[in-house]
Amino acid sequence: MNLKKTQLHILSKAKDLSAQAKTGVSLHCHTEHSREMLDFLPHYGDKLPIINYFWRKERVKYLKREGRAIDFSTAYWSPPMSGQAVYDIEKDQIATVGLEAIVSVTDHDSIDACAEINEKEENPRAPISLEWTVPFDYGYFHVGVHNLPKDRAVDLTKTLLEYTFGENPTDEKLTEMFAMLSDLPGVLVILNHPIWDIELVGAERHEALLKEFVKRHGRWIHAFEVNGFRSWSENKRVIEMAEALGVPLATGGDRHGCKPNTVINLTNADTFEEFAHDIRVEKRSEVVLMPEYEQPLHSRQMQSFSEILKHYPQFPDGRKKWFERVYFDTGDGNGLRSLSSHGWIRGGPAWLRAAVWTLGFFGSPVMRPVFRLARKRKDRVPSDAANARFETIDLSESPSKIGSGTVSQN
Repeated sequence: MNLKKTQLHILSKAKDLSAQAKTGVSLHCHTEHSREMLDFLPHYGDKLPIINYFWRKERVKYLKREGRAIDFSTAYWSPPMSGQAVYDIEKDQIATVGLEAIVSVTDHDSIDACAEINEKEENPRAPISLEWTVPFDYGYFHVGVHNLPKDRAVDLTKTLLEYTFGENPTDEKLTEMFAMLSDLPGVLVILNHPIWDIELVGAERHEALLKEFVKRHGRWIHAFEVNGFRSWSENKRVIEMAEALGVPLATGGDRHGCKPNTVINLTNADTFEEFAHDIRVEKRSEVVLMPEYEQPLHSRQMQSFSEILKHYPQFPDGRKKWFERVYFDTGDGNGLRSLSSHGWIRGGPAWLRAAVWTLGFFGSPVMRPVFRLARKRKDRVPSDAANARFETIDLSESPSKIGSGTVSQN
């Protein structure tokens, strides 16, 4: 199947792209202003080798000591890098392939990093954006909202977050939110990592939720995301879904550590508004998987974990050590506080220090060959787009796939 809405490039090695485009656009980056929830920890704590042994022992000890299970529902961590550092790293990588850069930082439900970047950078190349958490039925989705008008960004963000954290997020209200964004011609709305069961409700329930979301609100979505921190097999399904629905693709790196995004977008636009016009109106896009995307996903994830847990002596006080960047409510009446405020000096109990060391070791270059051997065949990245072998999805006959509604431009 040939892609109709998107040109896809898969790079096996770095190359100059200036003959193909003028500008590289990096989307979906996270900074120190992003609150990353920790409610997933019990799920992954039981799965990771070595760590699961320590985790299960500590869980039993905590229950015996406190009389209740560890509550991660409000706990969160923040990535190590500042907004300006993330912007500079993304800009530098795009420059190495011969392109001008546009970088859209999207922290979870926050535009604080964008506001700081805009104090130094020209707004058309550093749009004000966020990753908006959208409650929907029994789950939620992450939606990239890019390029809010600078003079209205604070008020618009407040309105979006009132829906996210309000007590009654109705479907009618969500339609109002999407319609509000659609009325802003320079804004780009992207459904991030659509197939990922981020709510941990199970693959089948998530697919049913996604089908219903696309059916009800797909007309407001301008593009589906090919995500730099999701597997090739998952991204391949997203590409096939987008083609079946007639929707363009956009890449988003979803970086949380110190390395630049492994995916970028190509355009001849000079501003983000022009780039948004390509996708919203012209319904066309051009995306690139950088050479680093070919590295085994689990290896890259572990490397990112090791960067997140690293000690950064050059950082400001209160941000140097990982346990200063993790916030937890122990139930002592003091609310959410950094782990460092609980008297941690060396990094917590021995079992947790061992777990941190284990993650760092798994994320080291020496372990990459192991992850490469363990990688499933379906997740091996093709050497080029011509070898991708995309399949045509017949949505009308595949209810287990994605909804059959047509996505249209309003």
